[in-house]
Amino acid sequence: MKRQAPTRTHRQMVAAWEKDPEFKAAYDELDTEFALLRQLLAARRKAGLTQAGVAAKMGTRPPAVTRLETALSADTHSPTLATLKKYARAVGCKLEVHLVPSKAR
Repeated sequence: MKRQAPTRTHRQMVAAWEKDPEFKAAYDELDTEFALLRQLLAARRKAGLTQAGVAAKMGTRPPAVTRLETALSADTHSPTLATLKKYARAVGCKLEVHLVPSKAR
């Protein structure tokens, strides 16, 4: 069986999904995790490190870093503050946690 080329790009699919209120609500619920993941990846890139490099500096194995980064986007695991602090130190950063007033009161 010959594989057909996709008829829509990833961006087009996401744009269509975002019109679904259930999808939009679920996606918005993960906004904090996605924002943290973007920050972790940016800090790792800025530090010039691979996942293996971060793992070595954290004193762990590369699959643990992969799980950490993947879990944030999949909402399958909540890393501890201690783990996030180790990651931050490994990439030359300091972890800060802030509470921000919500828009809805």
